[in-house]
Amino acid sequence: MSIAVQPVVMAGGSGTRLWPLSRAGYPKQFLVLSGNTSLFQQAVARLQALGQGAVKAAAPLVVGNEEHRFLVLDQLRELDIEPAAVLLEPTGRNTAPALTLAALQALEGGADPVLVVTPADQTLADEAAFAAAMASAIEVAAQGAVVILGITPDRPETGYGYVRTERSTGARVVAQFVEKPDAETAARYLADGGYFWNAGMFVLKASVWMAALERWRPDIAAACRAAWAARGTDQRFVRPGKAEFAAVPAESVDYAVMEKCPGSGQDIRMVELDAGWNDLGAWEAVWQVAAKDAQGNATVGDAIVRDSRDTLVHATSRLVGAVGLDNIVVVETPDAVLVADRERSQEVKQIVAELGSQRRGEHTLHRKVHRPWGWYDSIDSGPRHQVKRILVKPGASLSLQMHHHRAEHWIVVSGTAEVTVGDKVILLAENQSTYIPLGEVHRLRNPGKLPLEIIEVQSGSYLGEDDIVRFEDTYGRTAG
Repeated sequence: MSIAVQPVVMAGGSGTRLWPLSRAGYPKQFLVLSGNTSLFQQAVARLQALGQGAVKAAAPLVVGNEEHRFLVLDQLRELDIEPAAVLLEPTGRNTAPALTLAALQALEGGADPVLVVTPADQTLADEAAFAAAMASAIEVAAQGAVVILGITPDRPETGYGYVRTERSTGARVVAQFVEKPDAETAARYLADGGYFWNAGMFVLKASVWMAALERWRPDIAAACRAAWAARGTDQRFVRPGKAEFAAVPAESVDYAVMEKCPGSGQDIRMVELDAGWNDLGAWEAVWQVAAKDAQGNATVGDAIVRDSRDTLVHATSRLVGAVGLDNIVVVETPDAVLVADRERSQEVKQIVAELGSQRRGEHTLHRKVHRPWGWYDSIDSGPRHQVKRILVKPGASLSLQMHHHRAEHWIVVSGTAEVTVGDKVILLAENQSTYIPLGEVHRLRNPGKLPLEIIEVQSGSYLGEDDIVRFEDTYGRTAG
C-alpha cells in the first residue's frame, strides 16, 4: 500500500547568526555555503528524493516570510521544481503556527498525508543515510505516531536541546525532551547513550498534528484556523489573513506539542539520524563542516592564510590576508567585516542587535539587494549622488514610478532596455543611455531573453529608497 507524503520546508528565519553574510533580508537558508546550491535548495532536493517505492512524495510545501517570497521562487526555479504552494507568513510566529499552516493546506480536499517537516538551514553529509532514516520514520508515522529525528551525539554539545529515549527495537520511544545542558550535564548525556540531539525534523500525519495542537494549544489552533479561513491566493502564494495571523500566539513546535507528548498517551518515537548533520547555528558550526588544511584552517573565496590554525576566513568581494591567527573567524562582505573568536561566534547576535537599535542598513540588507525583478548593487555614493549596477531578469520590469528628489541617468552595459519616460517608450542597446528628469514618471523593462545590466547614476537632494511613488507594480508592492 502506498503512503502519501507531503514534504514541508520551513524557510522562515531572521538572518542573524551568520551575519554579515546573512541579513534579515537575505537569511542563511538562502546562502550558498558549500557546493553550488543554497541550504534551502539542498533541503528541497533531499525531500524530493524521498518518493521511492511505496512512498508517494508530493511537490514541496514551503512556509516562509512574505519578504522572502521571490527568493523562494527563484531558488526553486533554479532546481526546476514547482512547489505545491508557498505559504507566506505576514509576520514571524515561530514554528508551531508555521507547521499548522502546512497541515491545514495538506488537509484541503480531504487528504491526510504524512508530513515530512524539515528546516531549510541545515546540512547533511550523507544523503543516503537521511533517506533511509526518513523512510523508517514515514512508515512509523503512517500508523499514527509522532516521529522526530534524533542525532547521535559525538561530543558534549551545550548548544543543542536533547531527547532522552527508552531503548527498544525499531524506532525508540521518546521519554523526555531536555533543554540545552551545561558542559558537565552534556558530558553525562554523551556517556549515557540514551540521549540524542533534537534535529528539529518531524514526521507525522497532518491530522495527528492538528489533534495534538487542539489538545495542548487550542488557542494556537483556533487562531491559525481563523487566519487560514481569511487567506488569499496569488499564483502559488497563499497568504493567511494578516490581522488574524498577527493574533496567533508565537510558539515553537517543541514547546507547543512535542514536549507534552511523552507520558501523555500520545505515541511519540525517535528515529536515529547518523548522516553528518549540522544546523549551522554559528560560524563555529560552519568551520566544523568546512574542508580544512593540515593546520585546521578553512577558507572560502580569495584568501591567503599563513602561520595560523583552526581559523575560518570567508571572503566574498576582495582578497583577505591572515597571519598568525588562532581559532579566529574572519568574514568579509562588500559592506561589513566580522572578526571574532571562533568559539564565541554565537555572540555575533549582539552586533546584530546593536545594528538594529541604530537602524543601520547593514542589519537588514547587503550592498547587493535582491528584488523580484533582479538585483541592484550600490557601488558608490556621496552627499548628492549614488551609483548602482542594476540587473533585470529576462521579461521582467520595474514598477511604473517617479521620484520627488532625484534624477537618474541610465547606461546600458549589456542586453536590451525598454524605457518608458513620460508618454515615450524607447529601446536602448549596449552602450546607449538615457536621462530621467526629477519628477518624471518612468519604467525600466527587459524585453529580451538575456539579462539586462545597466549603470544607474542618481543625483539629487535625497537619495533614499523610500523616495519612490509606484503607479503600477507587478509584484504587489506599494510606495516605499
